[in-house]
Amino acid sequence: MTLPPDIAKARFLPHTVHKRDVFSETISGTLEGHPNFPVVLRKLDGVPLYAKPIAWALARREIKGLRAVQGIEGCPALVRVDETGLLRSWTKGTPLQLARPTDPEWYRDAKRLLREMRRAGVTHNDIAKPQNWLMTPEGRAAVIDFQLASKHRRRGKLFRVMAREDLRHLLKQKRAYAPHLLTPTESRMLTQKALPARFWMATGKRLYNLITRRLMNWSDGEGTEDRIERDGPALRTALMDHPDITDVALCTYALPAKGVGLYAFVETSLPVDKLQNLCPDPKPELLQPVKTLPRDTSGALRMDALTLIATNRLDELEELQKQDPELADTLRPIITNRLNLTDRVLRS
Repeated sequence: MTLPPDIAKARFLPHTVHKRDVFSETISGTLEGHPNFPVVLRKLDGVPLYAKPIAWALARREIKGLRAVQGIEGCPALVRVDETGLLRSWTKGTPLQLARPTDPEWYRDAKRLLREMRRAGVTHNDIAKPQNWLMTPEGRAAVIDFQLASKHRRRGKLFRVMAREDLRHLLKQKRAYAPHLLTPTESRMLTQKALPARFWMATGKRLYNLITRRLMNWSDGEGTEDRIERDGPALRTALMDHPDITDVALCTYALPAKGVGLYAFVETSLPVDKLQNLCPDPKPELLQPVKTLPRDTSGALRMDALTLIATNRLDELEELQKQDPELADTLRPIITNRLNLTDRVLRS
């Protein structure tokens, strides 16, 4: 990707906060004077002091990886690095869990992408997650999120093992979305997890999960209690008794590490502090006042859209809004002011 001239000095204009955790904030936007060049800022200047060493260690990995893959089609372009954080190009595309590609050409292109990264001495190390793979509007493969990437000085045994694991993780995506395309050799490779990977799963993975899910606030889908059925009736009654509240929609979302949180969307002009005072115990974890709740033509609440907002699934919301521009107008302010900014659910 060729960067427009003088783009590195252009002022960042934020549009949407996609994710926030203890180590960074991810914000998409554009650059002043370059409205047709979308970018993503990994913002680090607001990170707590205790988390800065780890946050910048992850950022340095991403910076080194992005610099090494510059020019490879399907990889983001690093725009600049400063005290605010690192700015990279936005990759247009649909995450794999939504695209669910069945065209063999996408998988051939994904292998091409891994080969070119390997020639650059880079292993991604985090493409087991389908959300880090994209299908571009042209049907090509792309990867994002290089926080855990490695730039290898030598192409020794460790490099070969990690590159093989990247390929094996691509084959796991192929098995999930297009199992009929797997060759016998690929099927055998899926059963042959490398020794370092087995060791990692038995030891380091547990520490990694502790850090990412508890400290970084990434969500785990565990926790099965029905918060809406248990706490919803009393909460709804207490709120709907107020004359300035016209409707209430309740959704659940995964809490960090374990458990289920209750997210209440309240159609009202009341501020959130007054709403909090109206709520009985146990109060909802998240309480968002909205001017207008989304409804279908029959007047029923669009719980599908509200659930996507509550669980911070922006990719699916974008697809939903493309199909219904009127719905998009109603959802826009709700999405902008949404309260759950954690990463998507890791496991359902």
